[in-house]
Amino acid sequence: MASIGNTTAAYRAPAESLADRYSRIRSTSLAICEPLEIEDYVVQSMPDASPVKWHLAHTSWFFEQFVLKPHARGYTPFDERFDYLFNSYYQALGPMHQRPRRGLLTRPTVNEVVSYRKHIDDHLQQLLASEDTADRVGELVTLGLNHEQQHQELMLTDLKHLLSSNPLLPAYRPTTANQVWQPVEPTRFVSFDGGIGEIGASGKHFCFDNEMPRHRTLVEGYALADRLVTNAEYLEFVRDGGYRRADFWLSDGWSTVTSEQWTRPLYWSESLDAEFTLAGLQPIDPAAAVCHLSYFEADAYARWIGARLPTEAEWELAAARSHIDGNLLRDVATSSLHPRPASGGEKLRQLFGDVWEWTASPYVAYPGYRPAPGALGEYNGKFMCSQLVLRGGSCVTPADHVRETYRNFFYPQARWQFMGLRLARDL
Repeated sequence: MASIGNTTAAYRAPAESLADRYSRIRSTSLAICEPLEIEDYVVQSMPDASPVKWHLAHTSWFFEQFVLKPHARGYTPFDERFDYLFNSYYQALGPMHQRPRRGLLTRPTVNEVVSYRKHIDDHLQQLLASEDTADRVGELVTLGLNHEQQHQELMLTDLKHLLSSNPLLPAYRPTTANQVWQPVEPTRFVSFDGGIGEIGASGKHFCFDNEMPRHRTLVEGYALADRLVTNAEYLEFVRDGGYRRADFWLSDGWSTVTSEQWTRPLYWSESLDAEFTLAGLQPIDPAAAVCHLSYFEADAYARWIGARLPTEAEWELAAARSHIDGNLLRDVATSSLHPRPASGGEKLRQLFGDVWEWTASPYVAYPGYRPAPGALGEYNGKFMCSQLVLRGGSCVTPADHVRETYRNFFYPQARWQFMGLRLARDL
């Protein structure tokens, strides 16, 4: 029987209990909110984004629905009406408030949502302190924490879109980085032999169900760029008329470009020398990884340069022995929250962090995949249609959340997430 997540005791760091990890991750969500004003919590800038207040409530709703209600004896819900307000897409749990209308929820107030979180945290910690239930709910709590980390990334990307919609272009947080731009080395391609390899999670450590089962796959010989495509490189595509030439674009991509009147990456200024960031409007660093590209834009650039996007199998096989490190979200107050230039001496740089890397692979089930029964089976499986896989994590992905088997997925026209690309070539 498939499960939504899989975990063993080996996954937990020896120095951190599940209760401590719960406290740390839940506190990170509130730390993300520290720079905000009360008005920032409520507004929804587009249907794909959600208000910060909704993220804070929904992640608590998840623990209430899947851990506390089934497993905490005598548990009393904070407010039964929240079952409807903060359900996201779990049809098995009943009706839900329409996603595009989440920004209309001025009530409950932010203070009430914070009280709701405290209510959930108090009861969850009591549950974890009970030896007879801690082991039984450990897998569900671990899943809930990984779910919360996904929403922490969404909080930052949704906030960026929200603030960019304001003519004042306010900063979420002022930058402390010194702008010392260094020239980037030319791209090198690293070759990999073809053959049969294994991808997917083994199940020995936590993973989402869409990462399993581990299975064999055949790849031909290929090469991957040693780093991500930079702003300067993408700017050449823009200046060469890339957004005006249909021959580089997939049919749906060209339809999107023309209907949406795209002329450059999301958040770039018309002058092509500045971009909106979580630190406000900033000059574009030529050596940093280009970001906020749709799949259509990434694919068009690859065609223009005479390359292609990697498949997810190629990416994972190449990343299998790499150390998971990079420009990821660690401490909210000190993390860059923006892509950086490539650094380090590894053969393949920037595999983790900076930007999610589009692959050419559709988001479909691995051989032998079966969704879990019940509501938790809706977590991943029902979205395996019309979306593409991204790999590697971004500058706002929590550092202990990503892994080489992690499969992110978005529709090809989406670009408000930190999305970029790495080139691939056939051998």
